[in-house]
Amino acid sequence: MELIFHSPKNPHSHMTAKERNRESFPIRYLFQKGLINGRVLDFGCGLGSDVRFLRQKGYNVTGYDPHYAPDQPKGKFDTIVCIYVLNVLLPKEQEYVLMSISELLLPEGSAYFAVRRDIRRDGFRLHLKHRVEVYQCSVTLPYQSILRTDHCEIYHYRHYNQLSSPSTPSTCPFCTPANDYELLTESANAYAVLVRRPISPGHTLVIPKKHFTRYLQIPHYTVESYWSVVERVKQILNERFYPKHFNIKVDTDTVAGHVYIHIIPQYA
Repeated sequence: MELIFHSPKNPHSHMTAKERNRESFPIRYLFQKGLINGRVLDFGCGLGSDVRFLRQKGYNVTGYDPHYAPDQPKGKFDTIVCIYVLNVLLPKEQEYVLMSISELLLPEGSAYFAVRRDIRRDGFRLHLKHRVEVYQCSVTLPYQSILRTDHCEIYHYRHYNQLSSPSTPSTCPFCTPANDYELLTESANAYAVLVRRPISPGHTLVIPKKHFTRYLQIPHYTVESYWSVVERVKQILNERFYPKHFNIKVDTDTVAGHVYIHIIPQYA
């Protein structure tokens, strides 16, 4: 299964990778604060300066980049770093990165996203060295911000069902999901978990993080992001359970009043 989505509208994003002779500022900050632990993945490592730095410091670190280090990482990781990657990607490409990182992260692991804060204008620009059009944009994530400067911001991400203090405390079990659910994937707006008492193996719920009682209440742009998660879940289930097809339906929990999407694999 692909970890990233390459938009034909943004073919030169890899050319924004910088040649550094030392580690990046976000990696240095995370290292100095002792926030990098266990098995480490640098997602979108570019030319690998941060990977080399962490290896020199004794970390078990893997670098992944779809252009410069395309071998897909194996297993799951305690810490994942994603440094200045999202700023050069289109929205759908960003969404795939967020989902892939959630899938590669261990349940109690941490991911750190560094984004630039010095971008003055979103859109395509001419790369001065390579003389091709490259994309750049400001990015805001719905995760905990642990550092903001004039030039960058670092976000701390954990699986939605592992958060001890949700941003919106609620008695709704879908707004504050139990940490023993198996999370399949997660985007900025929705998460997907396996059902504890499935109708069939692989039965999954895709659940909006924001509490909606009716499907028609959901803004159109948000609906699109939910269905991106649905498509991603179908890919995951195809590789894990080999169903023949899927039964997909929208439902609302009668007690909590929280809308969600059923994905029920069919085997006959």
